[in-house]
Amino acid sequence: MNDSPALRFLYRTRCGRGFLKLLIRPWVSRAAGRFLASRCSRFLIRPFIRKNRIPMDGVLIPPGGFASFNDFFIRKRDITFPADLHDRLISPCDGHLSRVPLRDGTFLRVKHSAYTLTDLLEDADLARAFEGGEALIFRLMPVDYHRYCYPADGKIAAAKTIRGVLHCVRPIALETFPVFIRNCREYQVIETEKFGRMVQMEVGALFVGRITNFVRPEGGSAVAAGEEKGYFEFGGSTIILLREKDAPPLNERISEQTAGGAEIDVKIGEPLT
Repeated sequence: MNDSPALRFLYRTRCGRGFLKLLIRPWVSRAAGRFLASRCSRFLIRPFIRKNRIPMDGVLIPPGGFASFNDFFIRKRDITFPADLHDRLISPCDGHLSRVPLRDGTFLRVKHSAYTLTDLLEDADLARAFEGGEALIFRLMPVDYHRYCYPADGKIAAAKTIRGVLHCVRPIALETFPVFIRNCREYQVIETEKFGRMVQMEVGALFVGRITNFVRPEGGSAVAAGEEKGYFEFGGSTIILLREKDAPPLNERISEQTAGGAEIDVKIGEPLT
């Protein structure tokens, strides 16, 4: 993957890293978010669609069109879910999926940087419960659909919000900063009958001013596979699913194509088991 000159400047030069210290502050992201949520940003929509060849089939366009760039970015579209939706573990989003084993306290290693599960969750007891399991990492690019759903039927056992600074999630940033640790993130612990206990975490990125989750549940709140959970505002973002050691296996296609850390494209609602 080729990184843009702007990203190389920000992450690989001394001057760029100094500028980056300002850019990653949450208030800067909020200011960018206010502009993108204003009517003044509407002129950005058509060039963004053309440049990124974003398909508009099935997109639900409001009367009078989108009110702002952010209104377009968090657009809704018709989603086709599998007929046996409630018997499956499904992809919670569009994105690039990779699979990482959770072994010996290490969450993942990317470009010589290590991320522990305890650092990620800020909960040592919860981290130990997922030792020997796996992490499914869904990396969303700005061109992707940025609404996401629950991957299975279940009940919410716990929820947590962790504040941080905001980095982009491109590999060039992963070389320099422990992105998944420093970025803003929210997660819920989901108890399911068919797939055991899971954690679904949303990770913000540079210029994502807000992770918006619709459900702020009390313990025991029921959720359903395919139920819309929330959306990311502008930027690339990441969703992480943590699965326990004895969770049912993923289907053959997903298992084979993500072997050895490879990334594959998946769509929201696509069966994973």
